[in-house]
Amino acid sequence: MRRALLPAWTGLLAVVLVLGATAPVEAAHPRQRGAGTWDLAGPARITVTGHGYGHGHGMSQYGAEGAARQGLTYRQIAEFYYPGTAWGTGGGRVTVQITGDTTPADLIVRSRPGLTLRDIGVPGRTALPDNGATRWRVVTGARGRGKVSYLTDRWRRWATLTGRGEFAAGGAPITLVTPSGERAYRGRLRTAITTAGTRVTVNDLSLESYLKGVVPLEIPALWSAEAVRAQAVAARTYASYERAHPRSSAYQLCDTSSCQVYGGYDAEHPAANQAVVATRTQILTSGGEAAFTQFGSSSGGWTSAGSVSYLAAREDPYDGWSGNPVHEWKLKLDDTAVERAWPRIGDLTRIEVTSRDGNGDWGGRVRSITLTGTGGREVVSGDTFRSVLGLRSTWLTFSVAPR
Repeated sequence: MRRALLPAWTGLLAVVLVLGATAPVEAAHPRQRGAGTWDLAGPARITVTGHGYGHGHGMSQYGAEGAARQGLTYRQIAEFYYPGTAWGTGGGRVTVQITGDTTPADLIVRSRPGLTLRDIGVPGRTALPDNGATRWRVVTGARGRGKVSYLTDRWRRWATLTGRGEFAAGGAPITLVTPSGERAYRGRLRTAITTAGTRVTVNDLSLESYLKGVVPLEIPALWSAEAVRAQAVAARTYASYERAHPRSSAYQLCDTSSCQVYGGYDAEHPAANQAVVATRTQILTSGGEAAFTQFGSSSGGWTSAGSVSYLAAREDPYDGWSGNPVHEWKLKLDDTAVERAWPRIGDLTRIEVTSRDGNGDWGGRVRSITLTGTGGREVVSGDTFRSVLGLRSTWLTFSVAPR
């Protein structure tokens, strides 16, 4: 959903570009709250000053840590960022596309004790023999039938399936071999075919096991325990929501920030695992269903209204603690960066913010900007402006100086 969500640890690792102390020039029309016009007379250096990192919907991960440092429990943190939701329970299994396995036809795993193979076309599982194999492979043919082979000194054929193949090891991790490297996963690994006919690798596992591979990639595992627990609740709820709104007939979730970042067994951390266990099965609900618990790195001090009532715009007193490097930020760029991004405007002569959301400094997050140049005008959304120029958020303002 997610959303192109930005995990908190990227903010910790990012170099904050504070490249100037020029105070931003504010609106040329002060009666129009949030309006602002910046004229450029020739080549110019544009300083972008902003708040936060991400879309601002739902829980701020830096805010969760700030709240935990002020003594809030994970339940209080969750209730602050998702007002109007209720507590419920969620469990069962999830299916996740492993996007790193890009091979068009085969699923390869490393041999290990207890490894079994299931033929999707028939009931039951078959224990794979201890025959000196280092890897096992299922190649899916055009009709969806799997051919099984194993690797010793060379690949040797072992069996033909009536359907596609699925590997498991009684709950122990299985190492998947992909073009980009190897990674271990809990649960089951199988080949699936999308409605478009594309072969994908799918990890089928319990919701709680899945979360252990998500939480430490979405928030630093060694942050305050209550913040990490709040993340576990938000991630469990989000996965439950996505499961009810699957991405594909072949799987429910992906393993990237378009859903939630998931790294399998190899990504797990003991502190994050403890947070998952401490909040076991707990989710947030709305109308009796799992809530759409979006989250992002930093609200900048004010959350942004989302698509549902509990993703409300509200002042966030917890985001601005001293360890948050993206609560406030600056970035300098030349006018030519804007001209390259929107070449039809020609030489940029004016930036005009025409709409904001009305919350916080400068009138809040930018909704619409008009770029004017010698070749014409472009009206772009705040989200597009942010995305194209690689800015941290849409809560921003400008100052302009000659270069």
